Amino acid sequence: MKSIIAAFIYVLLIFSGHESFCQVITNPDSALQNILAQLEGEKLSLSQALDYGQENSTSLRIAEGTFLAASGVLRREKGSFDPEFFFSFNYEDREEPTASFFSGADVLNIQQTTSLAGLRLNLPTGTELELALNAIKLSTNSQFAFLNPQYNAFGNLSLRQSLLGGFTASGRKLLTQAELQFEAAKAQYDQAVLGIETEVEIMYWDLYAAERNYAVQKLITERAESFLNETELREKAGLVGPNQVANAKTFLAEQELLFIDRTEQLDNLSDRLASLIGTRPGAGFSRFIAIDDPPDEFPIKPVEELVESALNSNLDLKAMQKYVESAHTLLDAAVWEALPIVDLVGSYSASGLSGSPHEVIFGEDTLRTTRSGSFSNSLNNVFRRDFSGWSLGVEITIPIGLRPGLGEEDRLEAEVLIVQQRYIELSRLLEEQVRSAYRELIHGKDRLRVSLDGVKAAQEQVRIGVIEFQNGRLTAFELVRLSEDFAIAQRRYSDALVRTAKSAATLKQLTSGRYSAA
Repeated sequence: MKSIIAAFIYVLLIFSGHESFCQVITNPDSALQNILAQLEGEKLSLSQALDYGQENSTSLRIAEGTFLAASGVLRREKGSFDPEFFFSFNYEDREEPTASFFSGADVLNIQQTTSLAGLRLNLPTGTELELALNAIKLSTNSQFAFLNPQYNAFGNLSLRQSLLGGFTASGRKLLTQAELQFEAAKAQYDQAVLGIETEVEIMYWDLYAAERNYAVQKLITERAESFLNETELREKAGLVGPNQVANAKTFLAEQELLFIDRTEQLDNLSDRLASLIGTRPGAGFSRFIAIDDPPDEFPIKPVEELVESALNSNLDLKAMQKYVESAHTLLDAAVWEALPIVDLVGSYSASGLSGSPHEVIFGEDTLRTTRSGSFSNSLNNVFRRDFSGWSLGVEITIPIGLRPGLGEEDRLEAEVLIVQQRYIELSRLLEEQVRSAYRELIHGKDRLRVSLDGVKAAQEQVRIGVIEFQNGRLTAFELVRLSEDFAIAQRRYSDALVRTAKSAATLKQLTSGRYSAA
C-alpha cells in the first residue's frame, strides 16, 4: 500500500512541481520581465530625473548662491572707482564776549552758514582725486565788518598719487581679485550643473540595477519555494531523506532574507534619488521606477586625448587656476606695498569774496570797501579763477624695519604656494579619474558579454542540476549552490549593464561636456 502511495506522489511530482520548477529555471529572462512589469512605483524617465535635479538640487542652488555672491563682490569693487558725490551743510549761531576794541562790539553775534559739495574719484592707478567747493555766509554785529553779510567761496582740486605703491598692481588689486573670483565662481557653477546631471544619471542607473537585482532575488525566492515543495514531495515518495528537505528550507529562508534586503535596497536608492532631485513619488507610490534602459554603444577615444580634454576643459580646474591668479594678484601688490610709502600730493585752488559793503567809522575816518556783490559773484571769482593758487609736494613714510609689509608679503607667498599645490593635486586627481573611467568604458562590452555568458552558463548549470536532482545524481545541497551561482551571475550582469553608462557619464563630467555618449 505504501509503495502505491509513493508512486502516486512521484507521478504528481513529475506532472506538477517539477514542471513548474523547470519553467522558472529555463525561462529566467521572461520571468524577470514579468516581475519588473509588475513592480509597483511611479515611473520615472532619465530626462525627467535630470529636469527635477536641475530645478531642485540643493548643491546646485548653493553653487548658484556662491556665483551670485561673487557677482555682488565684483559689482562692489567696480563701484569703488565710481565718482562719489558728497555734500554737507551746517548753520551756526553763537555769541562771543570780547575784550578788544577792534572786535567791533562788546558781545559779538555771529551767524555762519557753511556748505561743502564736491566729487571724489579713485582711479585704478591708485590716484585719489577730489574736487570740492566750499561756500560760507557770515553775518555779524561787529562795527568793523566791511561786508555784512560776507560771502566766501573756495574751490579746490587735490591729487594724491602713490609713487612706490605699484600703481595698477596695488590700486586695482581688489577689483582684479574680484574679477578672477567671479570667473572662478562662474566656472564652478557651470561645473555644478554638469555635476548634478552626472550624479542624477549615476543614481538613476543604480536604481535600474537595483530593480533588476530585486527581480532576480524575487525569482530565486520563488524558485526556492518550488524547490522546497518538490523536495517535500520527493521525501514523501521516499526518494530523498529529511536532510534534503532541511537544505531546501535553509535555502528558502536565506533567499527570503535576501529578498527583504533587496527590497530595502531598492527603496533606499529610490529615496536617495528623490532627495537628490528634490521630489517624491506621487500619491499612492512609495518608490520611483526607472523606465529607461542604459545605452550600450559609446564612442571610444584615445585615453591621452580624454586626459588632455579634461585638463584643458574641466571647469573645476579652470576655477582653481583663477584662484591661483587671484592669489598672485595680491602677492604682486604686496611686493610694492612692502616698500616705503612715497606719495605725490598736489592741489589747485581758487577763491572768491563778495558781500554787502558797510561803512566803518574808525576814529575820524569813514572807511568803505570796494568789494561788493551777491553770493553768485563770489562763485564767479572761483570759476573764473580770479584768485588762484597751487601746491605740489611729496610725503614719505618709512616703517622702521619694514616688517609689516614684508610679513604680509611672506604670508601671501605661502598662500600662493598652497593654492598652486591644490591646483596640481586637483589636476593629478582629475587625470587619475579619467583613466579609471576610461578603463571601465573600454572594457564595457567585454564585461557585458562575459557576464551574459556567465548568466547563460549558470542557467544551464541549474537546468542540468534539476534533471540530475530528479534522477538522484545530485543532492539538494548541490542544487542550492548552483542556484546561488545563478543569482550571483544575474547580479553581475545587472552591474555590467549600468557600469559602462555610469563611466560614460563620469567622463562627460570630468571633461566638462567635451566627451559625450551621444
